[in-house]
Amino acid sequence: MFGKKQDPQPAPTPSQATADAGKGRPTPSRREAEAARKNRAKVPSDPKAAKKAARERARVDRERQRQGMIAGDERYMAKRDQGPARAFTRDFVDARFTLAEYFIIVAVGVLVMGFIPVQALQFWVTVAFFAFTALLVIDTIIMVAMLNRQATKVFPNPQDRKGLTLYAILRVMQLRRLRLPPARVRRGGAPK
Repeated sequence: MFGKKQDPQPAPTPSQATADAGKGRPTPSRREAEAARKNRAKVPSDPKAAKKAARERARVDRERQRQGMIAGDERYMAKRDQGPARAFTRDFVDARFTLAEYFIIVAVGVLVMGFIPVQALQFWVTVAFFAFTALLVIDTIIMVAMLNRQATKVFPNPQDRKGLTLYAILRVMQLRRLRLPPARVRRGGAPK
């Protein structure tokens, strides 16, 4: 019970240990490691050149992040867009046709029509705009109710569903082509 094990494992020979534990390259000397670190952190001494280099690095980082977000890589998405519940909400909103995504276009049209000095036209444009807004609100309420019902089935923990309603409303108000992260599902499709 407290004695030695009957079948001890043979100790690896030194040649076996070095063959298995290699990283494929020799360890750099301290001088080489310090030189490499200084090269990475090297900033031009000229303040103008340093700012230009910093702007260029920031531009490259932003472009890499933008390309990653367009590709759908969650590592590059904003914190508000990360997680399976947010992905479900995005897919749910993107799969539906809604009036809300055309609200901005209609509002700009109403603004332009307001400059036409015909009272009857302005009256009917205003009535049409209020009717469109009422339909938009009803459509959005129905969408949010359906989203909450499906999200409750998929994500039973209330903490996972926190903030999905506002996230869905903000996403549905954007034109589909301008949404970031971009839509992954076609209209009429099912959320993944």
